[in-house]
Amino acid sequence: MNRIEEILHDHFRPEPEPAGLSERIMAGLRALPGSGEPLEPGLVRSLLDRLAVEATARGVSGVRLGGGPARPSGAAARRLAERARAELQEYWEGRRSFFSVPVDLGAGPAFQHRVLDAAVRIPFGESRSYSWVAGAIGHPKAVRAVGTALGRNPVPFIVPCHRVLRSDGSLGGYGLGLPLKRLLLDLEVRTPPLEGCASTHIVCRTGCRAGGRMRPDSRILFASLDDALSVGYRACRVCRPDGAAAH
Repeated sequence: MNRIEEILHDHFRPEPEPAGLSERIMAGLRALPGSGEPLEPGLVRSLLDRLAVEATARGVSGVRLGGGPARPSGAAARRLAERARAELQEYWEGRRSFFSVPVDLGAGPAFQHRVLDAAVRIPFGESRSYSWVAGAIGHPKAVRAVGTALGRNPVPFIVPCHRVLRSDGSLGGYGLGLPLKRLLLDLEVRTPPLEGCASTHIVCRTGCRAGGRMRPDSRILFASLDDALSVGYRACRVCRPDGAAAH
């Protein structure tokens, strides 16, 4: 590791998580009804109840566990925090494959911004390696610095640092614990990324407010946009599954 990487690595060194945090989270989830069976999205509501969402008037600035709910100052910030909490619940329940709430990362280091921007570009249900992120931001040798920058992601879940794995396919690290990282990856595999309306032939990202008006008997699930387009569907103009308007 060269001197620049050492500086970046030290600068972005994550604070150690509280002892036993991951085990306490998982123990709480297993204590819910359905213990012993594969976890379903409804079983993680206790985790959402412990989430504190912080926001500015520009976007969500922090998502953390514990310490009670945050109380952002200002009506606009409070609205964004509530919107983020609602979208997080839908995501955990398998009813959302993207986040539309804006994010405000503040005036942090440019390197961290580039790392988190790269993480946002990883499609729902997919993963990339730390080396992929390093290459995407133009620092192919700064793999360790990328890992530590991801470890200090102030907006986990919404900025999907959990989609970044080691090159050998192993989980790597995660600030909220590896059991939770595996849960998130499994959840995204089970959640259909797109849903189309059989009457309008419009395909939306799962969780789109426009798609929410579909009748259940008109809802068609798609694994990819290409699949939907191949049978005559067109992309929703609200959630833009054909673009990068949402993450």
